[in-house]
Amino acid sequence: MLKADGGREGEGGRGEGDARGGARSWDSPYTQPPGVKHPYRPEEALEDIPGLQHALQLFLESRMMESEEYCRRMDERQERLYFATGFSLIQCVKGLMSYEDEDLLSALQHAKHGNAIASAHRKRHGILGSIGSIVSTAASVVSPLSGGGGQGGAGVGWVRSMTPVERHAELVYAESLFEKALLGIVYSGDWLAFIKEALNMRTTIGIYRQLYAFIEASDAEYRAAHPSSSPSSTDPAIDVHFRSGVLLGMGMSNIVLSLMPGKLMTLVELFGYHGDREAGLGMLMRAGGWDTGGEGEEPAVGAGTEGLRRSICDMSLLIFHLVISSFTFDGVSVPAAARILRWNLGRYPRGVFFLFGAGRLALMRSEPGRAVEYYVRAIEKKHEGGKYRNLDHISYWEIACASLALWDVRAGEVWWDRLEREASWSKAIYGYGLAVCLVEMGKEKMNGEVERRRRRARELMKKVPDLRQRIAGKSIPLEKFVARKARKFESQNHRLILPGLELAYIFQSISHAPRAVIRSRMLPYVHSTLASLRASTPKAWGAGYVDDVCLARFLEGVCLRYLAYPDENSAELEEGGKGGEDEGKGEGDEKEREDSAREAEAAFREVFQWGPKIELDHHLVYHAHYELGRLLACLGRLDEAHEQFELVLSGKYLEVGPSGRKGKYSLENALHVRTHAANEALAKRRHS
Repeated sequence: MLKADGGREGEGGRGEGDARGGARSWDSPYTQPPGVKHPYRPEEALEDIPGLQHALQLFLESRMMESEEYCRRMDERQERLYFATGFSLIQCVKGLMSYEDEDLLSALQHAKHGNAIASAHRKRHGILGSIGSIVSTAASVVSPLSGGGGQGGAGVGWVRSMTPVERHAELVYAESLFEKALLGIVYSGDWLAFIKEALNMRTTIGIYRQLYAFIEASDAEYRAAHPSSSPSSTDPAIDVHFRSGVLLGMGMSNIVLSLMPGKLMTLVELFGYHGDREAGLGMLMRAGGWDTGGEGEEPAVGAGTEGLRRSICDMSLLIFHLVISSFTFDGVSVPAAARILRWNLGRYPRGVFFLFGAGRLALMRSEPGRAVEYYVRAIEKKHEGGKYRNLDHISYWEIACASLALWDVRAGEVWWDRLEREASWSKAIYGYGLAVCLVEMGKEKMNGEVERRRRRARELMKKVPDLRQRIAGKSIPLEKFVARKARKFESQNHRLILPGLELAYIFQSISHAPRAVIRSRMLPYVHSTLASLRASTPKAWGAGYVDDVCLARFLEGVCLRYLAYPDENSAELEEGGKGGEDEGKGEGDEKEREDSAREAEAAFREVFQWGPKIELDHHLVYHAHYELGRLLACLGRLDEAHEQFELVLSGKYLEVGPSGRKGKYSLENALHVRTHAANEALAKRRHS
């Protein structure tokens, strides 16, 4: 089992429960697969929930094909509310993983069918009911999302008039509408579809708000009728399956809206929507009983009493804390993720999704070697004869990034090569990642193998610009970046400086690297490159001399920053500076910290000086301002850090020289998101 500190306990994820021989909180309440009643009667739809719980359990145990087959066998006519929509969710996951047109189209068709089945089970609006619903929806748009719009109004009355099956159908309708909207945007890839599905998303959010208002009103009435009950008591008449679904929908709606960039958020707020991240995370935590108890304690809700969507709530929390945390800070809690992960790995020791989570947790704790172990275990599951092979590609990607964090380019080549040959998400990025590793290894003394690597690198770089894709009519920023770098490689006579380390920065692998790796592998490589640059002249070096100096100095600054101040989640900090993958030499040396911080600041400021002369890599100036801001924040110079973040967010052209405006720069939107998040976190420190 994954311990709270990121280690493992026992073989295969089993912990103390086995030694005691007693029941564990994650044990399934089903000793055999539940059956269903025939013929199907819509008013008995909720009796299918145990069967779908079993199907979900199989899926999370990495028995995907068995889960699919069980759903097909239980609902051969695809008419049952929960089996039809549950099966469509499985197809949605499969389509988004493969990104193949055939799978996406199949998933979209299943989502539409599930949506139609849910619609057939919903309560019908009469004329007066339709008017009341319209008024309720309009009223709910006025109030913020986190407030449970329409509370106590026509919306609550309308939901209260429904039967339990109709309430579940309303919930499932919202879920299937969300799936259909997401798949429609991805599959069609144009702005018209985006606008159309955005309207469906608005309908989805409106339904969630109405259902949440009903739950809040019912719970309040129950507490009022039972004065001796605790302030957290809930109405037992509302079943846990419905409650977990509403908490999932409302929680994710709040979080997604809270992640929107400022300009888009301003537009969304015109419709009365505002995301409360703290409230959203709290709702997801409540579904699993994680909102009570300490860091090492088990959740208040066990497998025997949980709602159907509890595991999806847990997975959503892990995605937020371990994946979305790469570009936001507010609300992120690695200890909370470790607690949720520990319990779920006990429950699903072979579950590929939770093995992914364990790998991400290890990576965030600057233990890339341990992360690779988890990802390799995930790959070993084989995923049902290749039907879910795309799950392997997630592990390939993560191992490739972990290899960069270990600065093991040879290992990285293996995984980028597998991605380039097998995966379809982004051939441009995979091809560039492989080419970069080949370029790095092609710097060795010339022999037949080195020449082969150089030749293949040239072939890959030439193809990269033509492999770009579009989503909702827009280019993918990271693909645009690698295409520009590939063209630069071609224009500079097949040369790029520090391409692997630059990619490690883009994928945040440097921030997850052990300090020993930064000190003994990354920095010496940067310093030797800088020495070559300084021993030359711009004319002798050729095109891009200034760009190369700026890139080398920028990467030097980044490495030094993380040498001085490792990521706050690093295991090295918890162990007094002696991490599991570090040799433990000089970690606590305050002089090294001071020297590294001083040299990092000097490196970033030199990038600013050279900035007006940069020819192509203008983004380096903006990223240098961001990284300097992060460093200054670590040094406690909060006002200066704020100035750096404001410069990035200001929209000013920071690299402009006598030649004037340079235009947009690479990865601008992603940097703005991260800078905005860093500025918000800084504001809390400045005013606390």
